[in-house]
Amino acid sequence: MARQPQHISDATLKLILAPGLGPVTFRKLEKTFSTHDRIVGTTARELTQIEGIGETSAQSLRRAIDQAQPTAQREAMEEHDVRLIVIGDEDYPALLGAIPNAPKALWMRGELTQEDRLAIAMVGSRKCTAYGRDQAGRLSAMLGDCGLTIVSGGAFGIDAESHRGALRVNARTIAVMGCGLARTYPSQHKELFERIIDQGGALLSEFPMNTEPKPEHFPQRNRVISGLSLGVLVVEAAKRSGALITARLAADEHGREAMAIPGRVDSPASAGCLLAIREGWAALVTNHAEVLQQLDASNQLVRGALESAGHPEASSSASLFDNQLTDSQRKIVEVFTIDAVGESLVVEQIAARTQIPLSQLQADLTLLQIRGRISKDYNGIRLRK
Repeated sequence: MARQPQHISDATLKLILAPGLGPVTFRKLEKTFSTHDRIVGTTARELTQIEGIGETSAQSLRRAIDQAQPTAQREAMEEHDVRLIVIGDEDYPALLGAIPNAPKALWMRGELTQEDRLAIAMVGSRKCTAYGRDQAGRLSAMLGDCGLTIVSGGAFGIDAESHRGALRVNARTIAVMGCGLARTYPSQHKELFERIIDQGGALLSEFPMNTEPKPEHFPQRNRVISGLSLGVLVVEAAKRSGALITARLAADEHGREAMAIPGRVDSPASAGCLLAIREGWAALVTNHAEVLQQLDASNQLVRGALESAGHPEASSSASLFDNQLTDSQRKIVEVFTIDAVGESLVVEQIAARTQIPLSQLQADLTLLQIRGRISKDYNGIRLRK
């Protein structure tokens, strides 16, 4: 049975289901009328009090609220083991809540955990090359092995390979859908989606349960992929592609890191990545260590986004980034808590004491710095108090 929160009232569900009631208007209504019951009980005339809602819009919104069917939605959610997370809930993802026009609610199958606060989006072409598939699988596995959650869109090509790479190393992965969770799209990925759930990940959607996949849904889906993540990595994309738009959105509007993997200069499949790198808004990366170095910078970018949104976690490094450590990261922390209490160490000293390969050590040190567990200065590396 789905663990549907008891506080999701029929009034709240009607507002979430009402077509045409977007996130911005939803927040304006909450600010004006205080409770969801009051909003649902308003007349069309009262709705015109809201800035941006004219008489025609008010009448349309009133009809949409009246026509919403919360009972049918609850039944579909129960049938498919789906729960609903409303913006403002404690379990609504903090990073997603900080973006403009954050979804008013998310339908979720599976689980979100504290680990998912340290996530990277991996996106790219549906019609990818063998090179693109190899790079997506390789990097998602390496980043997942470092403790990052891999977020993608569940589509053919780069999306699917990114999910599969994470699953191969038992890392967490989240698929954000462009349809309702009562639908399986693409249908060929039913087994992949079940594996994501079975290994502890999640399927997410901002669309009601039986919503069909439509072209206009995927740009909305893409902003959720970006919003959930510290950064967006484009593995392979043409000049005009949704993946490139997602990365540009992350960089320009969400304050996140945008990265791209270079490909052959004569390959149309890599033309978008090369363009983004040449224009300077996406960082060139070739391995997981370089991705982590870019995410280190996003620590401050994301904190700034949370502060702008007035999120309580913005001032606390530990609450946002200090999730479960991998075995190698735990070894590093133990060096400072057991063998070198209060000391500053250089990388070579940590490598000698932990016997962690240098490439893995550099990646782990970057992640520990993102999480706020260690600090680096001219004296070396030390544990934060």
